[in-house]
Amino acid sequence: MNPRSTWEKVDEYITERLIPQDDVLESVLAANQQARLPAYDVTPAQGKLLHLLVRMQGAKRIMEIGTLGAYSTIWLARALPSDGHIVTLELDPFHAQVARSNIALAGMNDKIELRVGDALEQLARMAEEGVEPFDFIFIDADKPNNPKYLKWALHFSHPGTVILGDNVIREGEVVNESSQDPRVNGVRRFYDLLAEEPRIEATAIQTVGSKGYDGFVLGIVNS
Repeated sequence: MNPRSTWEKVDEYITERLIPQDDVLESVLAANQQARLPAYDVTPAQGKLLHLLVRMQGAKRIMEIGTLGAYSTIWLARALPSDGHIVTLELDPFHAQVARSNIALAGMNDKIELRVGDALEQLARMAEEGVEPFDFIFIDADKPNNPKYLKWALHFSHPGTVILGDNVIREGEVVNESSQDPRVNGVRRFYDLLAEEPRIEATAIQTVGSKGYDGFVLGIVNS
């Protein structure tokens, strides 16, 4: 049997057994597909993992770099307490338009702040505004800028902040030192910075599933 076919079937099994049907989230995915957004959404199982990590940590403030259609954003926001807040950054105005509609559908306008524009510019502006640190930060945007996003994530962290980075295995290409792919090289520099940076302790996990062979980095900011 094709390994990728097996991975997809296992993902379907996990979703069927552990993730109750959710009309809102299914409508969000359908809206993203109808709008022809890139198929970059996390899977339902990954969305629930984000949700559980936020709940485990007891986070009240979340930052997400890379909104797309807000599927992951909604999973994150649903884990927040009544006084919780999430700031999510999206480059593309059309993606942001779809995301706003999905956020409204989920009834999350009061919890989710969507900022539109270049993420690095938005992060610099947030620093000028004196935005307070976040408890949980999810990095899931353009990979060449991952090292810069990590530096900003550390800026907006406090001891105990959890930082999660997605798509950091790249079908195994992350070990290819001669890769000419700027996404792979961005991820490799991301690892280099994590290895050198004393403020964060991290590990990476390889994953397989309906999105193929990839993985994520999970780190916690030291005191």
